[in-house]
Amino acid sequence: MTSAPRLHLSPPFRAEHIGSLKRPNELLQKRAQLDQGKITRGELEQVEDKYIDEIVKFQRDIGIKAITDGEFRRHMFFDGFFDHLDGMKLVQPVPESMFMPWVPDIVGFKEHDFKNAATYLCVGKLKRTRPFYREQFLGLAKFVSPEEVKSIKLTCCPPHWFHLRHGPFAYPKDVYTNDEEYLADIAKAYKEELHDLYAHGCRNIQFDDPMITYFCAESMLEGMTKDGFDHKAILDLYIKTYNDILRGKPDDLTVGIHLCRGNFKDGRHFAEGGYDRIAIKLFNELNVDTYYLEYDTARAGTFEPLKYLPRNKSLILGLISTKIRDLEDINHLEQRVRAAAEIIANGEQTRSVEEALNQLCISPQCGFASHSEGNNVTDEDVKRKLTLLVDAAKKIWPSST
Repeated sequence: MTSAPRLHLSPPFRAEHIGSLKRPNELLQKRAQLDQGKITRGELEQVEDKYIDEIVKFQRDIGIKAITDGEFRRHMFFDGFFDHLDGMKLVQPVPESMFMPWVPDIVGFKEHDFKNAATYLCVGKLKRTRPFYREQFLGLAKFVSPEEVKSIKLTCCPPHWFHLRHGPFAYPKDVYTNDEEYLADIAKAYKEELHDLYAHGCRNIQFDDPMITYFCAESMLEGMTKDGFDHKAILDLYIKTYNDILRGKPDDLTVGIHLCRGNFKDGRHFAEGGYDRIAIKLFNELNVDTYYLEYDTARAGTFEPLKYLPRNKSLILGLISTKIRDLEDINHLEQRVRAAAEIIANGEQTRSVEEALNQLCISPQCGFASHSEGNNVTDEDVKRKLTLLVDAAKKIWPSST
């Protein structure tokens, strides 16, 4: 008889952050010099190592346990998978006709001549012939103690990133006859990658997936329907892809999914709409261990969809904003966490408020620098926000932080 999946905690920890942190100016300058051919990748890596060492100490001193490398080795949060996947090709520039105009972030990317929004399209059978994230994981692990390795967090690109954005242009029909075949090979490659990362000591993975959140946006759903796309079937296919990736994963590998509505230049968002439309599928059909959900503004809706959270899954409430400098009130943060716990406790699977509270953690709604330039916050703002996060977690869960 198979036992029910266990509740995953530590990780996630009571005070989490989503992954990216503000890049130092020297690092941005060196990356620009690499792009211009003025320095070698080895020279850039020396600077990356210098600042990753510093940002690890910064997080540890504040009290963050799920330490990340700040995504200092990336231009954008989604770098690392498709640019290493055999069968994908960088396409620059991308004809405007190849973008699906109803995808909420397309408008924002069109408005900026933004190098980091690279597009990779399929040109041949997709397969993993080299590691995707191993170097980034090991490049962080060398700066933490052996005891901390199991807790450090690796952020990953969603498997359908270019599929939703480019629709029928994502792959040639003489390579894959349908979406299912295309995403099946992506799932196979990702499954192999997770196996490799696990073998090298990785135990904490977070998929950053604003695309799933876009299925809460009426504007996208209306556009898809108008153009003849079945948004319900596509969401089901994306959930199946994740489940294919995660099928058979080790129990001590914690995998979460982060959902937000956009965190582009200057903190711009792209979509609005609560989780109500996707909540049942999100919490009961998507086989991740934990959810990192944006909840810093009213555009994320109410806590009501949390009533569908099962008892064996944890959830991180993204209550602190990385987009503004103003510091949130610690008492208000506690009130919101307890309000969410009340809804979960009285949800589809009833439980005590204490049990529901034990399923929760807190975080910012997104990273401080999903793109290399980062949001309009200072280094001191980042420190104040993360310190508040840790202090709030200690206040809400005094016995488990």
